[in-house]
Amino acid sequence: MAEPIASYTVQASGLWNTRHRVANATGTLGVLTVHRGGTGVVESGSYRPEKGEVLTFRRDPGILRGQFSVWTEGREWLGSSLRWSILKREINVHTGNKPLRLVPLDGLRFGWSLQAPKTGEMARIHGNPLTRHARIDVFRKVDFELLIFAYFLGSQIWLESLWPGPELDPEAQATPAGKTSAS
Repeated sequence: MAEPIASYTVQASGLWNTRHRVANATGTLGVLTVHRGGTGVVESGSYRPEKGEVLTFRRDPGILRGQFSVWTEGREWLGSSLRWSILKREINVHTGNKPLRLVPLDGLRFGWSLQAPKTGEMARIHGNPLTRHARIDVFRKVDFELLIFAYFLGSQIWLESLWPGPELDPEAQATPAGKTSAS
């Protein structure tokens, strides 16, 4: 895999309602707070950046896990997610422009891969539940808000990512964005 164009670290704290401090090499970028209801189910979350607009994550009505949407403070919709099956560990992420998917990393590792349909892996979220730290590596241009949303979704189901994910298409990963393998 190519070298990441950006990397972020995340440190989680708290037990019931958790706080996730997101940082890069220059310092803290913001804090993601995850709110659980009385039954332990994640109901909502918010990301408060050091500079910029606050993001709000809320559970959409429905019985499926991974059914969330992300909104800005100004009530602008940025994306939503849907997990079609309890047995399938893939989460579909919709942003208006293109559909993406969040799938477990290959091998016996904790983490998730954010995949675009034609260009392959955009970002990778490596988790370590024992230390409660994570690392987000970015391989292609992607909105930071979308990375935070993907981390929010993946952090809820770390244990499900341990079992190996689907085989990734090496041709799609090696192909530069916007080009096909036939060009």
